[in-house]
Amino acid sequence: MNLTDWLVILAIALAAIAFFCSRNGRKGSLTDRARHAHGTRLLVQATLALWAALLVLERCFAGSVSVPFGLGASPRVALAVALALAAVGGIWSFRASRLLKARRIFGAC
Repeated sequence: MNLTDWLVILAIALAAIAFFCSRNGRKGSLTDRARHAHGTRLLVQATLALWAALLVLERCFAGSVSVPFGLGASPRVALAVALALAAVGGIWSFRASRLLKARRIFGAC
């Protein structure tokens, strides 16, 4: 795939996050708004990390260019970088999902 295709995929993912994380009519406390903004930021970071991991994998293993990004990195290094980006993206996505949930008013404890 061309880099333009990758950028279009990223733009679609970021537009979906902006659409689903918008808070049009909801009014909440300052704490709730801060949690929501932090969760949205973490979700954007997770999207960028997972997108970058897929781009590294595609450019290194599936692309027609034998050397990824013009660097002299081996496929092992590219795989390690992609796994690290995917792990960080997964952690950020998990944390964002926890922050975007509504808080419990009355807990069981």
